[in-house]
Amino acid sequence: MGARVRVLGFSVSRDGYGAGPHQSEREPLGEGARVLHEWIFATRSGRAMIGLEGGSEGVDDAHFRRDVDAAGATVMGRNMFGPERGPWSRDPWRGWWGEEPPFGHPVFVLTHFEREPLTLGATTFHFATGALADVVAQARDAAGGRDVVIGGGVATVRTALAEGLVDEARLALVPVELGVGERLLEDPSRWPDGYVEAGRAEGEGVTHVRLVRAP
Repeated sequence: MGARVRVLGFSVSRDGYGAGPHQSEREPLGEGARVLHEWIFATRSGRAMIGLEGGSEGVDDAHFRRDVDAAGATVMGRNMFGPERGPWSRDPWRGWWGEEPPFGHPVFVLTHFEREPLTLGATTFHFATGALADVVAQARDAAGGRDVVIGGGVATVRTALAEGLVDEARLALVPVELGVGERLLEDPSRWPDGYVEAGRAEGEGVTHVRLVRAP
């Protein structure tokens, strides 16, 4: 079986938001949105990813660890890569993750402006100027038979779902309301058109929901 295209462990608030307002270098997730990701860094696997010890080893940890291990390539929007906008500067942004990003596989960054690939540790960032469907195809070729992950941000995931590019989406429903920001789900009581719920599991901090294409 060829590489699947998946959204993995994407955190969504009870009222449908996946990011807060006013994203910036100081607030990369948007104001007030850090709470959406606290469940990750409460797990052993999430803490290990940033060089910390301890953490839970329950349902949340199992889901996060499985999702990380599945990926062979990642596609992300430019906003997820960094705060720089417009043409790349002479000394362009190198990502949020330092000299050893946690991906360890090819990452395709959607952008309107060309830039040479950037290799940091075991991760190479490719800056792709094509349409999302074309970039997903490039990522599939680079994934070595493993999954292509649509990593975010919200607009990229929303577009991938709307275009039917996603085979499976695993959402982490966080029991908080943001009230403002960038919505993944316009109506939190309905899944995106073309997708149905295929299972859920209650974790320690979030509810894990699996969506697949509707029959």
